[in-house]
Amino acid sequence: MNLSNIKPAKGATHSEKRIGRGQGSGYGGTSTRGHKGAQSRSGYKHKRGFEGGQMPLHRRLPKFGFTNINKVVYKTVNIEAIEKLAQKTGATVIGQNELVAAGLVSKNDKVKILGTGALTKKVDVTAHAFSKTAQAAIEGQGGTAAKL
Repeated sequence: MNLSNIKPAKGATHSEKRIGRGQGSGYGGTSTRGHKGAQSRSGYKHKRGFEGGQMPLHRRLPKFGFTNINKVVYKTVNIEAIEKLAQKTGATVIGQNELVAAGLVSKNDKVKILGTGALTKKVDVTAHAFSKTAQAAIEGQGGTAAKL
């Protein structure tokens, strides 16, 4: 036995339909395409989503939602993260560059400081926005909350 005389198991394969080879084949005449209509003719191509003239699904379903193009998206940083950063680096001034260096934000993010956590020492923070509780916590320790 070798590769040249291996055959599939009996009944595992069947002969191919020979379409368009005359009436005697059983697949002559319309060549399995049926009578009339776009798909029976040569050169037929349908558009993506075409459903035979029925209203396509993507047009039957309603559109919904709204995206505000003027929305400002902030990356949030909590006071506790600022406290950890200040203790780790010993910095008293924390801005965008320090936050980027610490890996808390990326350089193109707009930063908003939120008030979760507590400060234990004076820190001057600059960011794009502050929550009222964050601003109160920073100023409560004698620091400043400056907006960019």
